[in-house]
Amino acid sequence: MSFSSLPNALSILRIILTVPVALTLLNHQYFLAMVLFFVAGITDALDGWIAKRYAFQTRLGSILDPVADKLLLVSSFIVLYIIGLLPLWLLALIFLRDLMIVSGTVGSFMGNGHAKNILLTPSKLSKINTALQITLVLFLVTVQLYPALSSWATIFFIIVATSTVLSGADYIWIWTEKAISQEKKN
Repeated sequence: MSFSSLPNALSILRIILTVPVALTLLNHQYFLAMVLFFVAGITDALDGWIAKRYAFQTRLGSILDPVADKLLLVSSFIVLYIIGLLPLWLLALIFLRDLMIVSGTVGSFMGNGHAKNILLTPSKLSKINTALQITLVLFLVTVQLYPALSSWATIFFIIVATSTVLSGADYIWIWTEKAISQEKKN
């Protein structure tokens, strides 16, 4: 494996870590789940940094990274809901935003004849939202180890709900601007 493929390998590692993270959460092995999820979170930061720093950005990487994020986060949130640590309303909000983004991305690729040359790039608000969602998962697992922190859960839920809505609205704004710009060109 060449150094240039390291960012994609880190994204694939994050995809692979999804299963053990989910299983450790389901089995209430919170410390191990926290360690695995933290490692997965680090791979998220590293893959993008390495790709940008060394100009290793590829179309495959621009697809693998958000897919890895969605798989890890959505599966973690589903399990956290199943074991009673995440409210259904927040799970639904996160799921609907992700569904909207996936649908919008697929729609924009289908409508763009040059899609094979486009790198997927998350918005700045989306990056902040992903970091907050990762922090929420780590927080909810940490609360299982240190229950005294549980009084902060509602605040975290509100922060993540707000960032989720703002990030979704940001994508709608970006797509609307692109559509208007495209119409002006035609």
